[in-house]
Amino acid sequence: MSKEARPRIIVGISGASGIVYGIETLKALRELDIETHLVVSKSALVTLSQETDMKPSELISLADHHYTNADIGAAISSGSFQTMGMLVAPCSIKTMSEITTGVTSSLLSRAADVVLKERRRLVLMVRETPLHAGHLESMLRVTNMGAIVNPPVPAFYTHPKSIEDMVSQTVGRVLDLFDLATGRVKRWAGNQPRQQDRKLVK
Repeated sequence: MSKEARPRIIVGISGASGIVYGIETLKALRELDIETHLVVSKSALVTLSQETDMKPSELISLADHHYTNADIGAAISSGSFQTMGMLVAPCSIKTMSEITTGVTSSLLSRAADVVLKERRRLVLMVRETPLHAGHLESMLRVTNMGAIVNPPVPAFYTHPKSIEDMVSQTVGRVLDLFDLATGRVKRWAGNQPRQQDRKLVK
């Protein structure tokens, strides 16, 4: 990318539960003025209707550029299209498995494969429990290929007051992996004595 170009990142949203992570990621990246390239699977659109009141057009409007999942000829399917990398939020086991095997039957998995071959940052917010041995083996394999598996696990040391707090913290920590500071993260500052314990430590 030229020095004048805005930083670019690819955002994939697949059909796992937790589409709110993808939505809040797009909002956070817009606040940071990062150019977003969005690809959404058909299953993710089903999840969108089940978990939110948002219309597909509203989701798409959060990104700078949008591609259909069948558009294998899209810009993001080529390594010559420079980006910071890709985040899949959330990432279904099916999508992770396609990426792990290199059998890229959709633009989402093809774009992720391109990010790996170009040695760029790929983060998969895998959303599935419980996990059987096959899932775990796929996670290990894709990690060895260079990806980061980052399940959306809430951080309770931040004392979240709402689901929104937990989602915001998780999205902020994931974007940390791209060296993007959102201002959303409550960071650990070491052990601090609780109010009721302060008398004991005096």
